[in-house]
Amino acid sequence: MAAPALARTSPTHARRSLILTLVMGVYLIYTLLPLFWLLINATKTQADLFTTFGLWFSDDFALWDNIVQTLTYNDGIFLRWLGNTLLYVVVGAGGATILATMAGYGMAKYRFRGRRAVFAIVLGAIAVPGTALAVPTFLMFSQLGLTNTPWAIIIPSLISPFGLYLIWVYATDAVPTELLEAARMDGAGEFRTFFTISIRLLTPGIVTVALFAVVATWNNYFLPLIMLSDPTWYPLTVGLNQWNAQAIGVGAQPIYNLVITGSVLSIIPIVVAFLVLQRFWQSGLSAGSVKQ
Repeated sequence: MAAPALARTSPTHARRSLILTLVMGVYLIYTLLPLFWLLINATKTQADLFTTFGLWFSDDFALWDNIVQTLTYNDGIFLRWLGNTLLYVVVGAGGATILATMAGYGMAKYRFRGRRAVFAIVLGAIAVPGTALAVPTFLMFSQLGLTNTPWAIIIPSLISPFGLYLIWVYATDAVPTELLEAARMDGAGEFRTFFTISIRLLTPGIVTVALFAVVATWNNYFLPLIMLSDPTWYPLTVGLNQWNAQAIGVGAQPIYNLVITGSVLSIIPIVVAFLVLQRFWQSGLSAGSVKQ
C-alpha cells in the first residue's frame, strides 16, 4: 500500500521550515545579545570595560565587588531608588490593573447609555502616546502642588486605557453571560458574582494587564524625569541615568561599572515577575480545553 501523500514532507515545506528556523535564530541572537553583553560587563572593573573584549570576561572577575559598590555608593541611594520603583509599581501598576479590570468587565457585561462614546474615548486614549501627555500632566500637577512627590508618578500610572480595552475584549468571551444570569437567579449579587466567578475566568487577562502595567511603570523614564527634582524620589531609570551623566562635564567621575551592574540588578525583579506569573497564562489557556 502506498504511503499517504500527507505523510511525506515536501521540499517546499522543508525549505520554509529551514527559513523560519534561521529567522527565529537571528531574532533570538538579536534579543539576547544585549542581555549577554550586560551580564558579561557587570563582572568587569571600570578599567577592564575599555581594555577587554566586550563579549567575554576579563581576568579580574569583579561581579561581587560591583554589586557591593552599587548598593553602598552615595550612602546606598540605589536601594532608595529601588524602593521608590517598587512603590510606584505596587501602587501605580497594581491600581491600574484593578481599575482596568473593573472598568473593562463593566463595559463588556453591562449595557448603558453612552457606551459607544466611552469606547471611542478609550480607543482615542490608546492612540495618544504617553510622551505627548507628559508636559500637560506636568503643568496640571504643578498647579496642584504635587510635583516632586510620589503622587506625580502614581496618579498618572493608575490610568491604563490599553489595559481597560484588553480586559473589555477578553471578558466579552471569557465570561459567559449565561453563567452570570444563572448566578443572579441563584440570588448572587453583582459584587459576589464578580469576585467569586468572573475574577477566576478573567485571571489570564488580568495577569496580562498587570505585566503590561508593571513593565510600563518599571521602565517609566520621561514622566519621572520632568516631575521629580529630588533624587531621593527618583526611580531606577532616572537614577541610573544620573549616574551615567557623571561621566560628562568638568570634574567628571565615570562609574560605568556601577551603571551596568545597577542595570543588571534592576531587570531581576521583572524576570522574576514573568517567571512567577506565566503559570496563570498556561492554566488560563488550558482551562477551556477540557470538557466538563
